[in-house]
This record gives sequence, structure tokens and C-alpha cells, in this order.
Amino acid sequence: MTAPAALPEIDPFAVDPFGQPATAKDEMLCRHLNRLTQHHRQNCAGYRAILDAVGQGAAPASTLDAVPYLPASLFKVAPLQSVPDAEVAQVLTSSGTSGQAVSRIALDRPTAADLSRALVAVVKPFIGPKRLPMIIVDAREAAGTGGAASARAAAVRGFSTFGRDHLHLLGPNMAPDWDALDTFLARHHGETKLVFGFTFVVWQHLYQAAQAAGRRIDLGPAILIHGGGWKRLADLAVSNAEFRGRLTETFGLTAIHNYYGMIEQVGAIFMECEAGRLHTPVFSDILIRDPTTLRPATPGEQGLIQVMSLLPRSYPGHCLLTEDLGSVTGTDDCPCGRPGRTFRIDGRLPAAELRGCSDTRPLSRLDS
Repeated sequence: MTAPAALPEIDPFAVDPFGQPATAKDEMLCRHLNRLTQHHRQNCAGYRAILDAVGQGAAPASTLDAVPYLPASLFKVAPLQSVPDAEVAQVLTSSGTSGQAVSRIALDRPTAADLSRALVAVVKPFIGPKRLPMIIVDAREAAGTGGAASARAAAVRGFSTFGRDHLHLLGPNMAPDWDALDTFLARHHGETKLVFGFTFVVWQHLYQAAQAAGRRIDLGPAILIHGGGWKRLADLAVSNAEFRGRLTETFGLTAIHNYYGMIEQVGAIFMECEAGRLHTPVFSDILIRDPTTLRPATPGEQGLIQVMSLLPRSYPGHCLLTEDLGSVTGTDDCPCGRPGRTFRIDGRLPAAELRGCSDTRPLSRLDS
């Protein structure tokens, strides 16, 4: 195996993550995704066999839609990695119910460090530079321990770095500790707080629990970041707009940001802005493909979301086709003022296996 592919000549962590127009960013991404394709071809026998089987030659792609991609679900059945076992520092696993296969993502130390830096770069513009008093709408046990981590544990650990004086609001039985919350709020009265949780966990174990207890709690000023779990809310006919409205009314939240991400490209997350659009940062992007033909979709056309990232160097996850449906909502025209491509999530491909961090595990049990 050769050494991991070098970072781009322009350090993506040294520039505004949301400051690049799409046209300039596309050329840069294509160039460096080609480098990652070559790196993984040389260092991952399984990936090389796949490219050879589909007739993908060594010639570099000239456009983003020509960069070879893998189905994200492939990591459930194939242990693909581009570093020796001795260099694997951590293995991340997706959530899954009993009997479901889970993705296994091997990270070496440089890749893990880049994923952490990317998360900081993407989230800080939305919450500010300082660590905030933090409420984690989950149980302490959800963060897990040791070198292996589930999707749920990885997210809790990752977002915890943005907070201080952490309060894990839920007990092992997923019931809120209202007394602990009252004490926390009194201690941080008037301070901006950060609230984090998986979407359905926040809905069921914070919002619905407060409704059942007859509580109306002013958390404000507070910023809520949440992600995953939309399938269950869709089944309950709860839209993003209703979710935001009810959480704001009940808890006095001053900002709510959904995020989109997956364990197969952990760290490369897409944040929802004030205008309700998901933004692509400088080191990641998306492309929409027709579910039947897999051709690139036209602007505004719904299709399968393909995610691209410069971060995965220890495993060939730099260009993945998901089972999520979505559409591009604009390019360099978001009302929030951030340039780049924006998109929305419309759901899951029918009959696709559930894979969300908080969709797939009974909420009475905790990931380990």
C-alpha cells in the first residue's frame, strides 16, 4: 500500500467552508476526487476489483458526474479499506435492528482527525466560536466507550465537542430528568445554550414527553441541532415545518438546524440554514441521479442523492450513491447569502432498508 493521498494544495479547512461558488468548487472537487479514486484503486483490492468489473479505466473523470461511485449500502457487505489493519484506529458502525447488516467504516488517525476538523468547520458558522452549555437529548450511555462506535455514539461524541457542562437529559429508560434540566437552566440563565439530539428522539422524548407532563419549558436563548429519524416523523405526518414550529413554541428555541449525514461519510455533514436549505461545504457536495437510469437529474428533479467528499482516505467512501431521495434547491442563490449548491431531502427510496441513526433501533434500548 502506498501512503494516503495528500490533502489538496488548498487546505479546505483554511477557507470559509461556505464561501466558494459552485462553479469554482466543482473543478477543485473533481480534480481531487480523481486523486482519491487513484489512491483507493492502488490501496484497496476490493475497490480496484469493482472498478475493473464495471470497466472503469484509470483515466481521470472530467466532470463530477463521471467520478466512479459506490452504493453506500456496499459497506454493509464488503469490508473495504485502503490502509493496513495495523493503521486502523477506529471502526464506525451504522445503526441497525437485529438481523440487519451494518456498515463498517475503518478510520486511520489522519482520516479521523480530518473528519473532526470538518465537523468543526461546518457547525461553527451556525453556533459561533465558543463552547456553549449543552443539553444532549439522549442518555449518557448513548455515547458508548472504546475505539468502536455506532453511528449514534459517533454523532453524540462529535457534537459534544461544541458544548460544555453537558447535561444528558435522558436516563437509561429514555425518560427526561426534568429536575436536572431545571437545575441546568437555572445555572445557565440568560446564556445561549446548545441542544443536540436525533430528530425522532427529540420529538418523542423531549417534545412529546413535555406535552404529556404538561410542561412548557423556556430553554432560550438556545440553538437546536438535530438529524436523522425523519422516516418515523413522516409516518406520523410531522413535517419539518411543523417540527420547527412546535419545538420553538414549546421550548423558546431561537434557532433550529437540521443536518444531513451518514456513517459512510461521517464528518462530511450538510447543515440546514436559516432559509431551510441544506448547504454543501467546500470539501463535500451532492449530485442527484434518476432512480431508474442513474443519469444526472436536471435542476429541481427528484432523485437519488450521491454524496462526494475529500475526507475519506482510509476507505473508498469519497463518492457514494445513497438510497435517499432529494432534489437540488438552488446554486449560489440561497436567501441566507451562502454560495454553493443547496438541496433538500424528500425521503427514502421505496423498499430501501431503513438506515437512519435514530430510525432503526428501538428507542427503549441504547446503542453500545
